[in-house]
Amino acid sequence: LHIRLLEASEAGDRQEELKEIFGPDFLMQRPLLQAIDPTNSRPPVLLIDELDRSDEEFEAYLLELLSDFQITIPEIGTIRAKEPPIVIITSNRTREIHDALRRRCLYYWIDFPTLEKEYDIVLARMPEAPERLARQVCLFVRELRTMELYKAPGIAETLDWLSSLLALDQAELAEGPLRETLGAVLKYQDDILKVGGLDIGKLLQKLRGA
Repeated sequence: LHIRLLEASEAGDRQEELKEIFGPDFLMQRPLLQAIDPTNSRPPVLLIDELDRSDEEFEAYLLELLSDFQITIPEIGTIRAKEPPIVIITSNRTREIHDALRRRCLYYWIDFPTLEKEYDIVLARMPEAPERLARQVCLFVRELRTMELYKAPGIAETLDWLSSLLALDQAELAEGPLRETLGAVLKYQDDILKVGGLDIGKLLQKLRGA
């Protein structure tokens, strides 16, 4: 609408108005700019989740932000944080992150949770699940993670699998429903075939005694 009004204005006024278009009033602040807003009275927390799913151009764009806590916009200038944000970046390693970006970060590896921790997470997210079934699922997933699978199941897969078993009205882990729902916890056919070829009944007996 503003541009339409400019088209109807005189040439001199148009040039002045064009300068205003490339000013702060027309700049949409998304999370990156919000994190370095000079008016912030305290350090904000910026979460960049699953950076490995972005492209390399976005990674390059982050270099200035992470090194100097600023972003340069050609038409406006440099926006610099007075209170540097706390930046948390996560990656699932679907591709490698560039070394230049790694150098600007402190690296921390988050491993799979302990059995008890995962059990607590599962019950917190799905309180309607029978405790016996929830524990057996966590035990079985823990066993899967010891195998040489193409992709070991994470907590999300544990929850998906438990949800599938609940949809089948299961109160405890049984071989038939387990085999039918392997696709909820394993996402590659080779992994499904590998686990499906095991003596599931014997494995369940072992887990029930744990």
